[in-house]
Amino acid sequence: MIEFVHLRLHSEYSLVDSVVRIKPLMQSLTERNMPAVAITDESNLFAMVKAYKAAANAGIKLVLGADVWVVDGHEDTHTNRLTLLCQDVDGYIRLSELVTRAYTHGQFRGKPRVHRDWLTVESCEGLIALSGGYLGELAHHVSSPAEFATRAAHYEHLFPGRFYIEVSRTGAPGEEDYLHDVVPLAAARKLPLVATNSVRFIDSDDFEAHEARVCIHEGYTLDDERRPRTTTKEQYLRSPEEMAELFEDLPEALSNTVEIARRCNLELTLGKSVLPDFPVPEGETIESHLRNESFDGLKDRIGDHPTLPLEQYHERLDIELGVINSMGFPGYFLIVADFTRWSRENGVPVGPGRGSGAGSLVAYCLGITDLDPLEHDLLFERFLNPERVSMPDFDIDFCMDGRDRVIDYVATRYGRDHVAQIITYGTMAARAVVRDVGRVLGHGYGFVDRIAKLIPFEIGMTLDAALTQDAELRSLYEDDSEVSTLIDLARRLEGLARNAGKHAGGVVIAPSKLTDFTPLYCEEGGANVVTQLDKDDVEAAGLVKFDFLGLRTLTILDWATQTINELREKAGEKPLNMNTLPMDDPATFDLLKRCATTAVFQLESHGMKDLIKRLQPDRFDDIVALVALFRPGPLQSGMVDDFIKRKHGEEEVEYPHPKLKTILEPTYGVILYQEQVMQIAQVLANYSLGGADILRRAMGKKKPEEMAKQRDVFTSGCVGQGVDLKVANYIFDLMEKFAGYGFNKSHSAAYAVLSYHTAWQKAHYPAAFMAAVLSSDLDNTDKILNLIEDCRDMKLDVLVPDINQGNYQFTVAGDNRIHYGLGGVKGVGKG
Repeated sequence: MIEFVHLRLHSEYSLVDSVVRIKPLMQSLTERNMPAVAITDESNLFAMVKAYKAAANAGIKLVLGADVWVVDGHEDTHTNRLTLLCQDVDGYIRLSELVTRAYTHGQFRGKPRVHRDWLTVESCEGLIALSGGYLGELAHHVSSPAEFATRAAHYEHLFPGRFYIEVSRTGAPGEEDYLHDVVPLAAARKLPLVATNSVRFIDSDDFEAHEARVCIHEGYTLDDERRPRTTTKEQYLRSPEEMAELFEDLPEALSNTVEIARRCNLELTLGKSVLPDFPVPEGETIESHLRNESFDGLKDRIGDHPTLPLEQYHERLDIELGVINSMGFPGYFLIVADFTRWSRENGVPVGPGRGSGAGSLVAYCLGITDLDPLEHDLLFERFLNPERVSMPDFDIDFCMDGRDRVIDYVATRYGRDHVAQIITYGTMAARAVVRDVGRVLGHGYGFVDRIAKLIPFEIGMTLDAALTQDAELRSLYEDDSEVSTLIDLARRLEGLARNAGKHAGGVVIAPSKLTDFTPLYCEEGGANVVTQLDKDDVEAAGLVKFDFLGLRTLTILDWATQTINELREKAGEKPLNMNTLPMDDPATFDLLKRCATTAVFQLESHGMKDLIKRLQPDRFDDIVALVALFRPGPLQSGMVDDFIKRKHGEEEVEYPHPKLKTILEPTYGVILYQEQVMQIAQVLANYSLGGADILRRAMGKKKPEEMAKQRDVFTSGCVGQGVDLKVANYIFDLMEKFAGYGFNKSHSAAYAVLSYHTAWQKAHYPAAFMAAVLSSDLDNTDKILNLIEDCRDMKLDVLVPDINQGNYQFTVAGDNRIHYGLGGVKGVGKG
């Protein structure tokens, strides 16, 4: 059997010149009987984890590497290609460091470059180098044997026994001349040859799609005679037989590809999470420190008059701490508590909670969240489940203005080479790729715009789905050859990675240099440094993601509170503390019932106002429910109608079993929250809450085999608790029906706090609140007009010069006059 391994191949993650997708690549390698492949993307390792996993699943050996561009110095504009392949973990770390440095210190006109003097014996350990073929440094000196020998000796010194002279036959200009010149020179120095095909697409008929991608990136049209043509039709995934025929005269160049693949044995450790060491006082372990901090925090939180018996808090803390410590996560909680504490102490408002983390009493005691989970019946197991081991994941909301200060604090605390934000990859989405392809095909804007606008504007929309859904688009595709050509080409590019960006809030903190885990990427000049691995891959590589999210509502509340406290100080009143507000304020609920909720967090849309008008909320639990109900599932399933009718006594509240009254009473017998599904399983079928969380997840995924298994467990548990089998099956069906619509109560309750706070400020200090809102969103003319109308409804005078002329110097007057405009509230004074 002929053996050959492709050692130079760009995937779609090169972002500039390839249409090779990872999974189809592995399938094609299997079909071509090729047991290994090297992915050497352009100056990056973006695809590292994805390719490693896909190769392992396909039984393919992955050789990890990168094509880098080498220059003599920063001002040198002439670049030479060099391909570096990792032999082991040391080689990966060296490559990670070199690629990172190319971005942070070597970019020139947007191109990351490796300076020649960065390549030392130490920095090249564990790496095999291919000379770069006809685009490499040695190719420029084949006409001078002495100079060739000098430069070759330099690379032999850097890569002893690991430097190969690369040759290819893709039909590129000058390629064959280089090959004939370099072979004897390599033989004279006993340098081994290696054959590559510089793969950019899998099949030869993908060439047009590849060229279209290059044109999209470089701004050319396909028929532009001036555009650079750097790829040939031959750069597809040739089979070993094709390569053997191509290099019949140089069989050793083929056999060396196999030898190199055998020498490269990098094994990545995936799925093992690591955290930086959190410093604890002398004499304490990290586990005992977490316990002490939690119980001290509990005293601060509940004081001497808890709303529930103190024993319940102590018991819950003991349970949570046992799980956290046994799963190895005490450091994670302490790290999050540290930066949230710093934020509050340094004037950066922090949200009350987000997601399932609000269900943790430890988080509440540490100051990570601001919602008592026992008081609101929130479950820790919805956040961290000892029966389903996974990393905890706190999403923390910060004031928009202060979020970057918090990230800077973390970088200072743990080391700037240990902390970075996370990359994201933009893809060629349906509408955008049609516009791009239309441009490179040379079509006019009007022609392309008409086609693009027929594609439904929905998240996740694909061209295939659009052709199914839109009759006019389908008709054009079937009847107009230009349209079908455009769409067919767009379909071949749709979904490819297109560009690199920055995750909205993801930050990683490494226990050592980040480059031990992931190379880094940044814009020219070193701005916006991010990991080269996306959020899923960076976690697979072992780094723990922390979400620092910016929330404008916190900025509004902060600005308004500052203004309010100026007013209160002048009136001789105590400063306002939003966290101690009574949650049953009549004026606040009166405002909600009147649907005067413009700028009230989560409650301001027209649809939500309609729901509020029907529900007429009169307690905090109703606000929690509103956040959970206003989604397509509940609105379309009849759940909302049942909830409202039962609340107003128009329909009898029924419970599927008497034991469920306590669980379902706050939602009038309707299963609204995911936590209620878990509690039902616990109370009726004797599930642990960890097991109940697994049941909840299974119901959400709706896998028939798993559901049949869970039904047996649930009904058996119910019968064991004295519940009739028929009733047990009925309740399981009910849970399964509502589980698809059920919402995370921890998230809903935490966000309901912000809804209540904004409504309270608007009800009691409307001028200050509206000034803060308008100052934060001066470009939103519709919101400005709605708020002005609200001001007038509240008997507040409003002076509006002319918003259409960009003059945003307003005056809102109540008992006090507050001026605001560009940049925030300008001053407070008597009207």
